[in-house]
Amino acid sequence: MVLNSIKPSIAVVGLGYVGLPLAIALARHFPVTGFDISPSRLAELRQGKDRTREVDAQTLKGSALSYTDDLQQLKGRDVYIVTVPTPVDGENKPDLVPLLKACASVGSVLAKGAVVVFESTVYPGVSEDICGPALEQASGLVCGTDFFLGYSPERINPGDKIHTVDKITKVVAGQTPEVTALLAEIYGQVTSGGIFQAASIKTAEAAKVIENAQRDINIAFINEVAQIFSRLGLSVHDVLEASRTKWNFLPFTPGLVGGHCIGVDPYYLADCARQLGHNPDVILAGRRMNDGMGGFIAEQIADRLGKPGEVLVLGLTFKEDVPDLRNSRVVDIIHRLQELGHIVTVHDPMADPSEAKDHYDIDLVSDLKDLTHFDCVLGAVSHAPYKQLSADDFSRLCRPGGLVADIKAIWRNVTLPKTVSHWIL
Repeated sequence: MVLNSIKPSIAVVGLGYVGLPLAIALARHFPVTGFDISPSRLAELRQGKDRTREVDAQTLKGSALSYTDDLQQLKGRDVYIVTVPTPVDGENKPDLVPLLKACASVGSVLAKGAVVVFESTVYPGVSEDICGPALEQASGLVCGTDFFLGYSPERINPGDKIHTVDKITKVVAGQTPEVTALLAEIYGQVTSGGIFQAASIKTAEAAKVIENAQRDINIAFINEVAQIFSRLGLSVHDVLEASRTKWNFLPFTPGLVGGHCIGVDPYYLADCARQLGHNPDVILAGRRMNDGMGGFIAEQIADRLGKPGEVLVLGLTFKEDVPDLRNSRVVDIIHRLQELGHIVTVHDPMADPSEAKDHYDIDLVSDLKDLTHFDCVLGAVSHAPYKQLSADDFSRLCRPGGLVADIKAIWRNVTLPKTVSHWIL
C-alpha cells in the first residue's frame, strides 16, 4: 500500500501556475511526473520556458521533474495530485468540466492503494460527492476501499515571490487518518511553512473557498466607499492613508477584481449556499460591486473628458507584473469606454499579444515610445515599467488639457505636467 511507501511516486495533473511550482518542489524529494494535455506547454517547459513566469529557466532546467501528455505513463503511481482550473460558466455557476475530465483521466490509470489529492478550489463536498464517484466510474474501483481521496487547497499567489509553495502553510485532509498523515508527510517535505491537518476534506474545501470570498467582500467595501468618496471629490487612497494609522484597520485597496481566484471562488460558495436553501446576500453583493467597478471607472473618465476622445489604457492582465489574462476586468473598462464612443488603444508589456487577440479581440500596441497625444492615459494595472514613467513621458503621451486617470495610484507621488489633469480613484 502507498501508505507504507517511503518514497511514493507522484503524478501532478495540470502544469499551470499552480501545478508547475508544486511539481518542481515535490521533485526535489520524490519521483514526480508532470502531466498536461497541452503538447506546446510541455515543449516550452522542456526548453526551460514557463509562460506563467512562476518558475525561472534555471530552476526548470535543473529539476528532476519529468513531463508527459501520455496518460499511460501515469499508471501505477502512488499519489495523483490534481491541479486543474475550476472556473465558472457564463451564468457564474461552477464549471466542473475540467475537474471531471481530470477525474476520468486519472481514473483510467488508477490502481488499488493509490491516493488522489485535489488542490483545485471547490465548494465543500465536491471531492467526495462528485470527484470520488467520477473516479470510481472511470476506474472500476471502490473509493475509500481500493483508492483514497485527499485535499490540499492551493495557495499560489501569482507573481508573489515571497509566499511561494515551499514557504507557505499547507492545509491537508484525507479520507482516513492514515491518508491525512501521508499527505502531511509529503507536503511537509516541500514547505518550510508547516502543515495544518484539517478536520475533514470538506473542512479543508470550505477553508479554501472562504479565504478568497473574504478578500472579495473586503475589496467590495473599499470599492463602494471609493465610489462614494469620488462623488465628494476625495481620493480613496488619501482616505485609506489616514485610516491605516489605526492599528486594526484592514489594509485593503480598491480596484478591479479579476483573475482565476478572488473573482471566481465566491460564486462556488454562493452556489453551495443556494443548494442548501440559503440566499448568500453578502457574498453576491460583494460580487456585484466588484463586477461593476470597471463600468464605474469608465463612466468617471467619460464624465471628466466631457466628450468622446482617444484613451490609452496601460495594462490588460488581471494583476500587476503577471502575464495572466484570464478574467481580466480591465476589459470591462475598455468595453464601456467604447460603448460611450471613445477610441481605445491598449498596451501591456506582460501580456501575450496573441492571447489578447484570441481572448478579447484586443490588438495590443507594442511600444509606448511611438504613442502621443491621447485625451486620456489610464493606468489600469500597476506593472513595474509604468511606475517608471516620468513627467516627460506624460507630456508626450497626453495632449495639453488631457487627463491622467490613475485607478491604482501608480503616479500618486509623481509630479505630472501642469498641462494635464490627474484623477486618482
